[in-house]
Amino acid sequence: MTAVTAPWWREGVVHEVYVRSFSDGTGDGVGDLPGLRARLPYLRDLGVDAIWVTPFYPSADHDAGYDVIDHRAVDPRLGTLDDLDAVVADAHALGLRVMVDLVLNHVSSEHPWFRAAAEAGPGSAERARFHVRPGRDGGALPPTGWPSIFGGSAWEPFGDGEWYLHLFDVHQPDLNHDHPDVRADAERTLRFWLDRGVDGVRFDAAGGLTKDPAYPELPDGWQPGHASPYSDLDGVHDHYRRFAKVLSEYDGDRVGVAEVWGEPHVIGPYVRPDELQQAFAIDPLFRPLDATLWRRLLAEQLDAVVRHGRLPAWAHGNHDVKRAATRWGEDGARAVLLLMLALPGCVYLYAGDELALPEVDLPDEAITDPTYRRSGGTDRGRDGARVPLPWTTGPAPYGFAPDGTPTWLPQPDGWGTHAVERQEADPDSMLALTRRAIRLRDELWRGAGDEVTWLESLPAGWLGFRRGAATCVTRFGAGPDPDLGGLGEVLLTGGASDGSATWWLRGDRPGTTTDEEAGWDRR
Repeated sequence: MTAVTAPWWREGVVHEVYVRSFSDGTGDGVGDLPGLRARLPYLRDLGVDAIWVTPFYPSADHDAGYDVIDHRAVDPRLGTLDDLDAVVADAHALGLRVMVDLVLNHVSSEHPWFRAAAEAGPGSAERARFHVRPGRDGGALPPTGWPSIFGGSAWEPFGDGEWYLHLFDVHQPDLNHDHPDVRADAERTLRFWLDRGVDGVRFDAAGGLTKDPAYPELPDGWQPGHASPYSDLDGVHDHYRRFAKVLSEYDGDRVGVAEVWGEPHVIGPYVRPDELQQAFAIDPLFRPLDATLWRRLLAEQLDAVVRHGRLPAWAHGNHDVKRAATRWGEDGARAVLLLMLALPGCVYLYAGDELALPEVDLPDEAITDPTYRRSGGTDRGRDGARVPLPWTTGPAPYGFAPDGTPTWLPQPDGWGTHAVERQEADPDSMLALTRRAIRLRDELWRGAGDEVTWLESLPAGWLGFRRGAATCVTRFGAGPDPDLGGLGEVLLTGGASDGSATWWLRGDRPGTTTDEEAGWDRR
């Protein structure tokens, strides 16, 4: 009999490469595809299974590449299609898969379709590709009170009585996926990149592809994160069933992951057997390090997808949230990384978090994120997590670009203290821990199944579970180190002796049932 091998993505580790901030191969201070290609051996040595590359398409750069002018091309500032093909080929030769970002909810206001819509006038066929409505009070007011995720109204006037919807920046008009042209173009884009050999796609703003055609007002008291008429509606899943059929036509275990911001009951439907392979478990990113809360949250995330035969896609960080080392503290970031790597599922690690890079407080004049502008400066935006990576100890730009080259976001003084070069020489660094953990994960946890046996006898502030022949125990916050001898041999520890920490253990015992067996003191 031939052994059945699970798809690589089921329990893989994926490294998010924020391409503009990863490595500059052309010397203009902006990360690009040639820079990424040159750094692929670093990613191989990190031990990850795949990389997810953020948008490199032609863009007007109102939202760092997520306002796309052409979904089937490469921005000349970031490289060429030949460069993309070379990245895919070299990555495959190194044993790495490549995922790309598909931004299908919206386009740039410079996209040919939208420029035609702006010129065509009210009621035109060109405007039917977008969400366009007449304004209230004779066109003077927006059609509804829907808010933009980036601040302010989600509607912008054409100036002729009609308004267009933009859930994000004003320069990112939302596409109407009920329109046959839009549906056909989305499928064409998906096939274009799969035909070029990419191994998977991240569907950006996945929940937004269907809006309620009645465009109802939000209920009184509505808050962000609650159910809305423009996200995660039942009809959105028809689109992902179509995309899943396309993915299934290609060999090599191609994967589709939905960027969904919601609780487990929102995530689950995206990974039903006839839909996508993964949907991000992002909710933990916003949770404090509380053992009781995390025990419930992790169990709910697992249940929501395991029932469909899938495993979670755990997000340790991404380019839209504060750096993990700032969000949880460096000790907490280490502890959570080991916790996630031990759980059933795939882990997505944001480039730079393996270096414990902190969030950077940028000067006002350097901020490019549209959320800063649209919020009137009250929201500092996401650029603090997007500062170009430090590869060498110095001088600036710390190996990211040729010496003396200004970077697209300024690197702070002393950025080289976090550099890859420095951490490779330090066996106690976050980089060293990440490399050890990913290698050991393959031995301990990969293929251990989706069953988690929670340890019920742990003291307050702790959580733990057993999978296969290994055990993971996490302490959230300060506390004494317990005697873990009753749980097995300690193989790896991440965190602080006087703070948050995670231990990986291996042994034949099925787990303890009493405090005395484990050496716990619950007083």
